[in-house]
Amino acid sequence: MTYRTKALTTVFSSGCVLCIALAIILLLPASSWAHGFAGERFFPTTFQVDDPFISDEFSILINRVKQPGDEPNMLTQIDIDYSKRILPNFGLEFHEAYVHLGSNGDGSANGWDNLGIGAKWQFLTNAPHELILSVGTDFDLGGTGAHQIADSFTTISPALFFGKGLGDLPESVKYLRPFAITGVIGPNFPTRSKNVLVDPDTGETDIERNPTTLTWAFTLQYSLIYLQSFVKDIGLGAPFKRMILVTEFPMETCMSADCKGKITGTVNPGVVWCGKYMEFGVAAQIPINSRSGHSVGILGLLHLYVDDLWPKGIGGPIFH
Repeated sequence: MTYRTKALTTVFSSGCVLCIALAIILLLPASSWAHGFAGERFFPTTFQVDDPFISDEFSILINRVKQPGDEPNMLTQIDIDYSKRILPNFGLEFHEAYVHLGSNGDGSANGWDNLGIGAKWQFLTNAPHELILSVGTDFDLGGTGAHQIADSFTTISPALFFGKGLGDLPESVKYLRPFAITGVIGPNFPTRSKNVLVDPDTGETDIERNPTTLTWAFTLQYSLIYLQSFVKDIGLGAPFKRMILVTEFPMETCMSADCKGKITGTVNPGVVWCGKYMEFGVAAQIPINSRSGHSVGILGLLHLYVDDLWPKGIGGPIFH
């Protein structure tokens, strides 16, 4: 994960880029995709909950929120993600972030966060029941980022990913068919349980613990695309007929003794617009408790379907 060096410049310039991108994608023709499908169900890429599928894709996620603490720290973070299929159902994922943490107290901190590398295997795709299941492992490589931003230890995160559409519901409840859920569950194991911190002025030491945690995150989606195409055409025009309403619940529970059972997380209500080649989204970020923060943040997503843009080139799996 990453933070920008100049927060205001980053926010305004990133906002302009996203506005231009939105204008472009609204002009793109809409047609069927090969990306993120299980039967008639299209699963979009969401904000902070990882996809249940593997594909060739590229994302930029902007996150701006005031962080909890004694000083009012404003976080601006640009997450960059790229995934590449090696086989049709197996691929590698790379993620990096640039971070700017501004403070009214001790100044700001800027830099790249640790490099993340993962692998994901989509082992089940059930078209009639609109179901996708995948397993994967992510490695957040300690020491690869800026020391004032990134952890010096590696974190290993195996996980199960799932996506399920409700298109197999009976005709009597047809307006529930556009609903879908996606999610991920898995532990996060730090390779170092604690850090020894030394105050440069007094020489006093302090212990900072790195707990093992459990990620359990899910999304609830209502697809206006699905409603229009497979339930009933209710006459929605552009851009609404290409929208999916999404609410995310990215949660984390501490599993270590000193904080066991404590939960942090946010609720992220938002919307994504899905075109033939790219996706644009915006969401709020609402903390669930005081440990998670006190301020509402904002998330902005720009996502490219590399496999649809260049299906016979860099968008296809390396081996078939």
